[in-house]
Amino acid sequence: MASALDRIRVGSAPDSWGVWFPDDPAQVPWERFLDEVAEAGYSWIELGPYGYLPTDPARLTHEIARRDLKVSAGTVFTGLHRGPSVWEATWEHVSQVAALTQAMGAKHLVVIPSFWRDDKTAEILEPPELTGEQWAHLTKGMERLGHEVKETYGLDIVVHPHADTHLDTEDHVERFLDSTDSDLVNLCLDTGHYAYCGGDSVKLIETYGERVGYLHLKQVDPEILADVVKNGVPFGPAVQRGVMCEPPSGVPELEPVLVAAQRLGVELFAIVEQDMYPCEPDKPLPIAVRTRKFLRSCGA
Repeated sequence: MASALDRIRVGSAPDSWGVWFPDDPAQVPWERFLDEVAEAGYSWIELGPYGYLPTDPARLTHEIARRDLKVSAGTVFTGLHRGPSVWEATWEHVSQVAALTQAMGAKHLVVIPSFWRDDKTAEILEPPELTGEQWAHLTKGMERLGHEVKETYGLDIVVHPHADTHLDTEDHVERFLDSTDSDLVNLCLDTGHYAYCGGDSVKLIETYGERVGYLHLKQVDPEILADVVKNGVPFGPAVQRGVMCEPPSGVPELEPVLVAAQRLGVELFAIVEQDMYPCEPDKPLPIAVRTRKFLRSCGA
């Protein structure tokens, strides 16, 4: 048995049940997700796409409490690199999610930059590289968002580097961290996305540890990834090929990541997210049970 990782709080998310959208006939109903995530042995969950779980705070509180669950974070998508013109629409969306997140007693808001390539159709929406001006919009916009979310809702934003967004590779992530104020903006390190984009999670934790405020646990299948990279396969189709695989069969190894995170000396959420959209309704639960057992064997 590995040593106890007593600062790591493990949870799961709708993503591990194949949920990417608020409403989609290919997804399991929200009641089933809540039943099964509790059955699998997790006590913490994320809200997932806004509108998938009930958005009425009283109803949602009742539904999660009766299953002995608690909420660790909400999630928003933002396109702040587009400049001040998108602020109002961004804030309207963020406010909805942040208010529900706050009402659930959570303290984090996971912020995902917008995709330059559509995750459903694979259509190229924007150039994959930002201009200097767009970088400034992105970093200043995230700082403003961090400030406003903290002032208004008491939540910390954690920005999530993600495949097929402008915040993906080690270079981009380091540039982003070096250009933002740690009092306002920190990172949700997704081990799978970071590996997908060529990054080393342990190195990032050891180098920028004070900026890592939250973890998503995920692995990639190295063989499928090599083919995805070689052929420029977009993220959505790559997921359908199974690029995000069940631990511990992929990379990065999760135990060294968790040990490095434990060494930071702060309490951290580590939320399992295995991208499986779309998937058969009976597929997620057995994987979730095995993954929880595996993480216990790591000491988490």
